[in-house]
Amino acid sequence: MRLRFFSPRIYIGCILGLCLTLVLHACQNPQAPQTPPTAPQTQQSSEQPLPPETAAIVNSAGPSGLVNPERGDVRLVVISDLNSVYGSTDYDPEVDKGIALLPFWKPDMVVCSGDMVAGQRPTLSEAQIKAMWAAFDDHVAAPLRRAKLPYGFTIGNHDASGAVGIKGTFLFQNERDLASAYWNQPDHDPGIKFIDKFEFPFYYTFEYKDIFFMAWDGSSHRIPKDKLEWVEKTLASPQAQQAKMRILLSHLPLYAVAVGRNQPGDVIENADEIREMLERYNVHTYISGHHHSYYPAHRGKLQLLHMGILGSGPRPLIDAKIPPWKALTVVDIKFDSPELTTYTTYDIRTLKVIENKQLPRFLAGHNGILLRRDVEHKDLTAEEKSFCEQRLDKKLCAES
Repeated sequence: MRLRFFSPRIYIGCILGLCLTLVLHACQNPQAPQTPPTAPQTQQSSEQPLPPETAAIVNSAGPSGLVNPERGDVRLVVISDLNSVYGSTDYDPEVDKGIALLPFWKPDMVVCSGDMVAGQRPTLSEAQIKAMWAAFDDHVAAPLRRAKLPYGFTIGNHDASGAVGIKGTFLFQNERDLASAYWNQPDHDPGIKFIDKFEFPFYYTFEYKDIFFMAWDGSSHRIPKDKLEWVEKTLASPQAQQAKMRILLSHLPLYAVAVGRNQPGDVIENADEIREMLERYNVHTYISGHHHSYYPAHRGKLQLLHMGILGSGPRPLIDAKIPPWKALTVVDIKFDSPELTTYTTYDIRTLKVIENKQLPRFLAGHNGILLRRDVEHKDLTAEEKSFCEQRLDKKLCAES
């Protein structure tokens, strides 16, 4: 009888004890954590591999590899002067090399400061001019469209020269008409967000990520008075002034930098007056080509990016003892940086970065001193100031 009386209680105790044991075991041995996601693997799997042509060029850069600078808020790849000999429908290999490398740098936009084709010769027929633009499309524009890369550009003298004759008419009207026809074809849309097409492709504005771009017809040395009025009115507009940065694209520079281009006619007329006007409206950077020589400079408050070339005929800098380069520049824009822009410029043949210290500290071209980007006027030695003043005069060598 005692055994029967206590048996249910024993069973209940055993069950309770078993439950308690299971609970304690669970508390002492929590479930193993899930394996955390491996971010690098996820990034690698989502990142597209470089095209074989791009990878082969990158691998040719040598054991130190091809430099890829720290990325800014916006990245531009800037190219210039792509053309070869008059009438050519082919391009130097450096042009194709530069375009092929774009997937490595992954720019937000490509910018060109002119001379995309090889015109400016009266004997070129309409068929020849159209063939040049078709070749440009094959080598440059079509690859950019396929990559969905916006392309901002300015017209150069070999694209559609703005030179005028004694009667005030354009000497190369046919080339200008055909350039305009090419760029206004819907199939050739450069993929930019226009603000004002005004006289596209000669004068127009566009924007990208709060950067205001203006392109003007710097294919000759003179910007007509009525066009300068449009420039000033446009730069004064709320859309221009409310942007975080303003950039102007021109073919001819304001000031001379290269041998063989150090003369009136190869720079924009009235450079100081125009620079002061651009400064009033806080234009940060003036990008130009034509001189075929890379030089990052400033005068006054205006940054001046003189582009090297990818096409034929690099030129040495004034007074420089270094050989000329074929070059392109990666511009990284950081809105919270005091400098705003960082340049990384490559000798396209060797893929080595061209450092500021390799370039002259200043250039004394015929229409005024230019200081290298990282040099201030107070940094010039007495000897350097004397050199400039003996070549030019105190006004042209003075701090602007």
